[in-house]
Amino acid sequence: MLLAEFAPLALIAIASTGINKLQSLCVSSSGIPKDSATIWVPESCAGITGTQVYNTSLKKHVASLWYNQKAFVFCLATGAVVRLIAPLLGNKSSDPAVLVIDEKGQFVISLCGGHQGGGDRLAQLIATKIGATPILTGASASLELPAVDMLGVPFGWCRGKGDWTAVSASVVRGEPVQVVQEAGSTIWRTAKGVEKSSLCFEETVDTTAKIWITYKSFTDKNSTHKPSTHKSSTQNSPFKLKDQNYTEQPEKSIVTWYPKVLWVGIGCERGTPRKVIEAAIKNTFQEYQLAKDAIAGIATIDIKSDEVGLVELCANNNLPLRTFSREILKNISVPNPSQIVAKEVGTPSVAEAAALLAALIPSHTDKELTDKELTEEILNSSQGKTKGEMLIPKQIFRLEGQPGAVTVAVTKSEREYTGRKGKILLVGTGPGELQQITPAAKTAIASVDAVIGYGLYLDLISPLLRTGQIIEALPITKERQRAQRAIELANWGLSVAVVSSGDCGIYGMAGLVLEELQVCGWDGKTPGIEIFPGITALQAAASRVGTPLMHDFCAISLSDLLTPWEVIEKRLQAAAAADFVTALYNPKSKTRTEQLTIATNIFLQHRNPNTTVAVVRSAYREDEQITITTLDKLLDVSVDMLTIVLIGNQSTRNYCEWMITPRGYIN
Repeated sequence: MLLAEFAPLALIAIASTGINKLQSLCVSSSGIPKDSATIWVPESCAGITGTQVYNTSLKKHVASLWYNQKAFVFCLATGAVVRLIAPLLGNKSSDPAVLVIDEKGQFVISLCGGHQGGGDRLAQLIATKIGATPILTGASASLELPAVDMLGVPFGWCRGKGDWTAVSASVVRGEPVQVVQEAGSTIWRTAKGVEKSSLCFEETVDTTAKIWITYKSFTDKNSTHKPSTHKSSTQNSPFKLKDQNYTEQPEKSIVTWYPKVLWVGIGCERGTPRKVIEAAIKNTFQEYQLAKDAIAGIATIDIKSDEVGLVELCANNNLPLRTFSREILKNISVPNPSQIVAKEVGTPSVAEAAALLAALIPSHTDKELTDKELTEEILNSSQGKTKGEMLIPKQIFRLEGQPGAVTVAVTKSEREYTGRKGKILLVGTGPGELQQITPAAKTAIASVDAVIGYGLYLDLISPLLRTGQIIEALPITKERQRAQRAIELANWGLSVAVVSSGDCGIYGMAGLVLEELQVCGWDGKTPGIEIFPGITALQAAASRVGTPLMHDFCAISLSDLLTPWEVIEKRLQAAAAADFVTALYNPKSKTRTEQLTIATNIFLQHRNPNTTVAVVRSAYREDEQITITTLDKLLDVSVDMLTIVLIGNQSTRNYCEWMITPRGYIN
């Protein structure tokens, strides 16, 4: 369900034409899940299937729904919607997305919550699905520039305080904006639109605004607050973070993004209250100027998985709790091992070792790894040294008047934790012309964080790619690398579309991705998989020459790159002898010049030399070429890797340059 992330969603219409248009959004896998959206109608429209009636004024009804919906879609006049929502608008960071669709379904207007509410993207998705024009009035959208307040959303970053409006305006005006990144992945810099923006990644003094991407907090820099918690450290010289005061230039507008890269390792006495654990973390972060918004999660030993204080803390703060066995923890090299701890729980370190381990596996989101898998991760990372950086060694806390004690350690991972379940959409784009791509496939491409494919295919669908998407083109012969990259990004938590020309499940990328997932030990659920079929090459070619596929047919690829030629030759013999209409894929390349000759000779052994043959190159594309010929003259026609050859059966005929294979209705 491609639009499920916008649920709960309220759809509102007051006339039958508008209701019908909204109902069309809730009927397929590429639309809005029926249990996630409600179509609201007035009493005058009661009884229409799939709708609910509101019994008060529409103004009061919208007000009653306002704070519980992620998005509203109205089939009303724009002016009427403006008057309905005007008293309810509060802040762009909290307002829901509001869209307006005209009753004819020609336009989808992103009226409110375009950026942070997701309205612009929802408008694009709905417009793609129903064949309408999206109306996006934001300056960054019209200029195809990245939205500053959305840069980190796909990666789970938290927005900090700052003058977001001023910094966004600087980008729109083309003024240089300094980007200082101290944490998180830099993949966002390759997103569509970033390259042509005024964002500066090299240090410069000529910028008027700054985007700080960090795990540090400077708000308490001059604070005289002294923690009330007693703390002690096994380090005489605890690691102090480098003090970088980003308020040196107050004339600059500054905003902050916090990637979730900090893993907090916790060890505690049994029964330690939640508020003691919270105080320990709070005071550690204040003392060492770390941002709580950059916390990825909590890590500890598995015997603490039911520790009430820890469980409550994670639940209240929506943080994952990662636990590890003592057998794994004791293999991690830490700054401060303890024989006392080893005697108590069987490992010389809990907080430090758990924090380092958690930082090792952020790309696996919430997937629980077995001890065997964790051991392999450790062995693969530089002789047992994890990829996490120890920022704060263990600190021991006790809070006066409260039971229990807490040990805290903090590490920084190389890659941020997204907190999202990734998915891979396997998309067939058909022959390449946009009108030949299914609406579901178009919506799939527009919905994802990243699109991966062969460069030529990405060029053909470029109008469907939106600003902010990560676009990765890998050359031909790099199919396996495309599949592996898609799985890597999906395991990290991104939504990824892998595009293939034709149908992704017929000589396309879908099979390879599923094979690679199987090799990785995929559980069939995470990452999620959806497949969007397309018009395959033999169908596209057939449609340009008539009805050659009206009786039994088969497809054979002449490429022996992955299949031994002996196997291909057996299939050719069988197809020719069985009188199948046969589509030949990959008939000829610069290095493969004899295969088509051999195939033609095989068919000539079983078919009349006058058998009708169609040769179609680049069907539906600008450089399309079509030739109707006969089997004995096939080798006279120019053929390459973009060509499909359709060999008719004994009944196929050429009638006025149309290829017809009788089905048998007319004897």
